[in-house]
Amino acid sequence: MERAVSAPLAASLPASHSAGVAKQIDWEALLVEGHEPLKVAQRIFRWLPHDPRCKLCLNPFGGVGGKMVGLLGHKPSRKNPNVCQFCFDRLPTGGIEIDIGVVFADVRASTALGESSDATTFAERLNEFYRTATKVLIHNEGIVDKLIGDEVMGLFIQGIAGPDYRRKAALAALELASEIAELPLGVAANAGIAFVGNVGSGSVLDFTALGDAVNVGARLQAHASPGEVVLAAPLYPLIEREYPGGRPDRLAIRGRDQPVDVVVVTSPA
Repeated sequence: MERAVSAPLAASLPASHSAGVAKQIDWEALLVEGHEPLKVAQRIFRWLPHDPRCKLCLNPFGGVGGKMVGLLGHKPSRKNPNVCQFCFDRLPTGGIEIDIGVVFADVRASTALGESSDATTFAERLNEFYRTATKVLIHNEGIVDKLIGDEVMGLFIQGIAGPDYRRKAALAALELASEIAELPLGVAANAGIAFVGNVGSGSVLDFTALGDAVNVGARLQAHASPGEVVLAAPLYPLIEREYPGGRPDRLAIRGRDQPVDVVVVTSPA
């Protein structure tokens, strides 16, 4: 039997997030056209404390908010703990190829940083990096795809971030670099076609993006010096008015035959 929750919370939850029977949606509706019940859920859940959260609806898994919505069964999926059970039950199998924006941020010299500080202090600094990165990505309507070691990966998808998802990816990269000025950070943003959907097999699946656009984004981040943001050249005109003076460059990317044109922007103070 479903346990009772407070009337205000129950009333605020979208119907698609409180129904007892899961109804699948198709990838086109979710990732390209935009799924309105999911957008409503994001607008509600983003205000409930606190991280970690469902990648898609922003349902909190931790804190008081996590306990409240947990009473409705909004807990991490067993197959994909980064997505709540309600969202996961509605995701179709596979995925689709679509144009996306992707942001990578990496703490430079983290090994030396760990060596020069005790384990607790090192963990606290990385956790602060994760918190800030999560806040920036969600604020710009991105998806926090991965928090791995000293790196963060964010996705910007039309159906979730809106038609200006490429611009939002570039803005998020620049905002992230300026928000975490106390750590030596390399940040990059790219855009292009990727496979987006459920990846994995058996009992372990993950909602993520794969493909050349993602690989190039990760490589561009490796070229970013602390205090710099490397943007794929097509992204720069989208934010040039706010961030003039970018430096054009052409980078040789390991594993690729053709170089990649970029614009390097100095992180705003």
